[in-house]
Amino acid sequence: MTDDKKADNVSLDQGLQDLIAENDTGARQPSGLTAKLLLWLAVSWSLFQLWLASPLPFIFNFGVLNSTEARSIHLAFAIFLAFMAYPAFKNSPRSYIPVLDWVLASVGAFCAAYIYIFYRDLSDRPGLPITQDLVVAGVGLLLLLEATRRALGPPLMCVAILFLAYVFFGNAAWVPDVLQWAGASFSKAMSHQWITTEGVFGIALGVSTSFVFLFVLFGSLLDKAGAGNYFIKVAFAALGHMRGGPAKAAVLSSAMTGLISGSSIANVVTTGTFTIPLMKRVGFSGEKAGAVEVASSVNGQIMPPVMGAAAFLMVEYVGIPYPEVIKHAFLPATISYIALIYIVHLEALKANMQGLPKLHTSTLTQTLMRSVMFVLSLVILSGAIYYAILLQKQLFGNAVGWIVAIECAAVYFAGLYYAAKYPDLELDDPNQPVVKLPELGETAKAGLHYLLPVVVLVWFLMIELKSPGLSAFWATVLMIFIMMTQRPVKAFFRKQPNYMDELRAGLIDVVDGLATGARNMIGIGVATAAAGIIVGTVSLTGIGQVMVEFVELISGGNLILILVFTAVISLILGMGLPTTANYIVVSSLMAPVIVELGAQNGLIVPLIAVHLFVFYFGIMADVTPPVGLASFAAAAISGADPMKTGFVAFFYSMRTAVLPFLFLFNTQLLMIGLDHPVDVVVVIIVSTIAMLVFAAATQGYFFARSKLWESAALLLIAFTLFRPGFWLDMIEPPYEDLPATTIVEDAAKMPENSSILLDVEGISIEGDEVSKSVMLPLGPAGAGEDRLYNAGIGIRNEDGRIYIDDLVFAGPAEKAGLDFDFEITAVKVEADRLPKEVFFIPAFLVLGGIIVLQRRRKRTEDALGTA
Repeated sequence: MTDDKKADNVSLDQGLQDLIAENDTGARQPSGLTAKLLLWLAVSWSLFQLWLASPLPFIFNFGVLNSTEARSIHLAFAIFLAFMAYPAFKNSPRSYIPVLDWVLASVGAFCAAYIYIFYRDLSDRPGLPITQDLVVAGVGLLLLLEATRRALGPPLMCVAILFLAYVFFGNAAWVPDVLQWAGASFSKAMSHQWITTEGVFGIALGVSTSFVFLFVLFGSLLDKAGAGNYFIKVAFAALGHMRGGPAKAAVLSSAMTGLISGSSIANVVTTGTFTIPLMKRVGFSGEKAGAVEVASSVNGQIMPPVMGAAAFLMVEYVGIPYPEVIKHAFLPATISYIALIYIVHLEALKANMQGLPKLHTSTLTQTLMRSVMFVLSLVILSGAIYYAILLQKQLFGNAVGWIVAIECAAVYFAGLYYAAKYPDLELDDPNQPVVKLPELGETAKAGLHYLLPVVVLVWFLMIELKSPGLSAFWATVLMIFIMMTQRPVKAFFRKQPNYMDELRAGLIDVVDGLATGARNMIGIGVATAAAGIIVGTVSLTGIGQVMVEFVELISGGNLILILVFTAVISLILGMGLPTTANYIVVSSLMAPVIVELGAQNGLIVPLIAVHLFVFYFGIMADVTPPVGLASFAAAAISGADPMKTGFVAFFYSMRTAVLPFLFLFNTQLLMIGLDHPVDVVVVIIVSTIAMLVFAAATQGYFFARSKLWESAALLLIAFTLFRPGFWLDMIEPPYEDLPATTIVEDAAKMPENSSILLDVEGISIEGDEVSKSVMLPLGPAGAGEDRLYNAGIGIRNEDGRIYIDDLVFAGPAEKAGLDFDFEITAVKVEADRLPKEVFFIPAFLVLGGIIVLQRRRKRTEDALGTA
């Protein structure tokens, strides 16, 4: 019987690895010389990307590439490896590579590298493609679509073909009138899509080349070094003893893994193979155990800093620095994870589950004291490091980099010294009859050195404000150093003589990590290139403006319907598209629509909020039946029905689906408009409470099983805490209209770096009537005319009516859709009214009443149960 179980486990592990291979790294595993070629080609891609991100090309004045050349080589690697690693069909050979695939891979790589090879020739004839250019572009597009089909399945390929068809047949009779356009010639389309940087080689592929690859590589190396196992062990040591402890540990370990992973499926398999059987052991059904793992793993993609590669795309599309994206995304991701832990806790309470046995017990007071001391120590240590490095910068100037590097090495070797005192962390077999929780202190110390590269990454990103690419480069270099040295150094501290064997094993780990990182990037590389076809179509055809009219037509201009329509599109596309491609497609089409129609409805929506809205619903597709691949992976581990697992996971993920609607209407959840540290603290505390209350309402259990009216009241309380301004707007208008004639004086009086809100109306260049509100940045303090010019407009007064007389090219006003001779009808300023937080008072009073009622009912139920 034991042998049968072992055989089943081996079969399950193999099936899961096949699932990851098919979706992430490629299902083909050839042998012999071909396997070595595939390995070293993947390693070469990783080394090329490291060279590209490093300062070395500029130091040696060799191998300096501009962004277009780098994108060309990046895509050449991706296409070649796609044909090598992904079989054409399910019945295609896995153990060797057919001759046809060699030919397709070589031709595809040449077409992708064409821009690099003939860069000077193409620069000499911009916009004038010759026959050779068009043939290469046409063949390249076809092979890119085939590589996309192999790596990601048919959906993205079909969407890209649909948009290409629209390019050529936009004026066909079967295209709805509202969507028709003149159509493009083959020469124009191929030049736009392949030869320029408007299509395939556009922003999305540039982000993949400059940023995404290095973060995926960093995550791959970190996992290969043992950090993934370390995160799981720490999570179990910290939370495994609680009610439903394995499920809470699954959430925490998935959150930590999500910091470095961009794949929800890989996240499920990495943590789920250990957590799901343990969850079942403490009382969770197979469906619920799988659903908890799916919900937590998919949420890993909304957790900064990687966010499934979308964070880097947002930098380019929204036009804000990377630390700003992280700041805006952090709170929603954090409260979403806290709420999931709370959902698990409620499930454990409902079923009266217990945690796993703990070696040493402690009182609640002791636990709280340790937690407080840990947080305080972390804050003090962080502050000490920050000011110590600032002091060293002043003392040592340009030499500070070498000094800090030596200090990092000292910290690293000290960490290894502590780690060598404890056994290496081995992943427990969750199917064994007895599971002992590891000691938290010993477990944490055994892998402290894994945190050093993460600290270096965060330091460069958030403190030094270096580019994401350079930050990831230095973190990756440190990670490679750690992988090469951790084994022999531990052997030295343990007085073991096998240094060279351990060094050799470390080098093998590095090569394996470099190859795995590159193979993980194949799908992202071709996805961003194929999504570039859609982006190129939008810029070539002007369908973006058409979509505004189309969505306005079918929604009747109702903003909520527009948002629901966008969410549904994101979900549907996300069922077949990877997160990154889905985000590119939907944000290109729908983000301008929401901003434009929101302005017409009087709602000024920050662009980052719209992009996060689209992104959140894109990742929900990994959960949503009937396609949700993450649910299928979890069901394979739990032995449960994948459809039921998907539905339960979607139910658990409702908080993730609600958050985007909330932060569109209350942007304080994205840390926007918070001027004082106290405001930040209040928003964090209140939004966390609101999310927990929402989770309790959807679970039908708070301190006891909720009655229907109590669940409804909890939903209303959560809504009030999330968006108190809704009730205040019903009593007092949020803005006061000032006459447009005083716009110059009003602009001069506004605070430095603030924005001015204007009501405008006019006739667009297409002849359509426009009436909307726009928010324009005024920049530094100064004269009113100068600040308006910073906003992109000059004005004239005609008989007491204010018109736009001058429009700065590519300025904020033009980007906001304003045009010459638009009339400014009013200047809006925030009205002097009650603080919206006053509505927290009745919400908390009602919440307190429900808590009292439920606790009383729970005591009665417990007394009856005991009797």
